[in-house]
Amino acid sequence: MNVYRKTPWKGGWFVGDFEPSAYRTKEFEVCYKVHTKGEEWPKHYHKVATEINYLMRGTMMVQGKKLEAGDVFILGPGEVADPEFLEDCELIVIKTPSLIGDKYPVK
Repeated sequence: MNVYRKTPWKGGWFVGDFEPSAYRTKEFEVCYKVHTKGEEWPKHYHKVATEINYLMRGTMMVQGKKLEAGDVFILGPGEVADPEFLEDCELIVIKTPSLIGDKYPVK
């Protein structure tokens, strides 16, 4: 068994085809992320990857839809992520495949 304590994961991402990672794979990425109420997050999309998001705590808006704790929302390739954090939020994010550089800003 490997145990990772207080590892400085980049942006909360701890599984995927990057370092540091607890488990390196090209198949998918996993992230645990906390966003504060009103936090600015850049609008973006992925050309290849699909992103599966589980909102564990809080409320937020994405693509004009209000999401609440317990909701799962999936953004496919080309769909814009434009989050607005209405409360402090905790998310688990899974992105597949793990592909560095597949994040494009929306102006």
